[in-house]
Amino acid sequence: MTDQVSFTIDTPTGPKPVSVAYERTGSGVPLLLLHGIGHHRQAWDPVVHILAAEREVIAVDLPGFGASPALPAGVPYDLASVVPVLGAMCEALGVQRPHVAGNSLGGLLALELGSRRLVRSVTALSPAGFWTPAERRYAFSALTAMRQGARLLPPTAVERLSRSAAGRAALTGTIYARPGRRSPEAVVAETRALRAATGFGETLAAGRDVLFTSEVSAVPVTVAWGTKDRILLRRQGIRAKRTIPGARLVRLPGCGHVPMSDDPALVARVILDTSR
Repeated sequence: MTDQVSFTIDTPTGPKPVSVAYERTGSGVPLLLLHGIGHHRQAWDPVVHILAAEREVIAVDLPGFGASPALPAGVPYDLASVVPVLGAMCEALGVQRPHVAGNSLGGLLALELGSRRLVRSVTALSPAGFWTPAERRYAFSALTAMRQGARLLPPTAVERLSRSAAGRAALTGTIYARPGRRSPEAVVAETRALRAATGFGETLAAGRDVLFTSEVSAVPVTVAWGTKDRILLRRQGIRAKRTIPGARLVRLPGCGHVPMSDDPALVARVILDTSR
């Protein structure tokens, strides 16, 4: 069941309210799950039941995505703003130093949380921030094209395409290596989420100058990359390892940019191994 937590954050113009939608399940040490740009917390659905056997899993809709409202007017979608929002959210939920796993944008946020010692461990799946300028332009172009497609396609066309494996590949093949594994309902829901994401444009704009260079040495870190990632190419994992020498670098064979659906058992094992 979806819940919502509300809290205030400090801004240059004074305290402002923020609300974040989330789902909480399982028991054990808390594990925070952060999705990528344009997606929603349901990206983690294929692995939640596995993770919940050992962890209290908190899957979050980032501000301006999924069921979470946009950030207050004047609050940017950059790391300097969003990371403290996540810290304040954990405090409001009564969660101290959870483990965290993130994908793409969520992976970058997870690493930032790790660099600030706000979490116990970090699993970053194809995290943003390890690109060259050309690779970033390519990734942003692909993401923008997906967003435009989601906004231009009538809902009836999305529903019709989702009923066949070929149609699901047309809608989501950029981010999944095995799009046929997604259910029609999941594809419709995530296409709708991409179309409605109020934070998409500002988040993309805030990422233009992002390179991850922070030190993450106080907590266990795993960086995992799908061998068939078509958004953030897997060679970026080598750069991530150079930037974070203590990190474990893991290949996800046959997985795309959002690997949780492509190989749920492998992704869950990587996350649990890191959090153990």
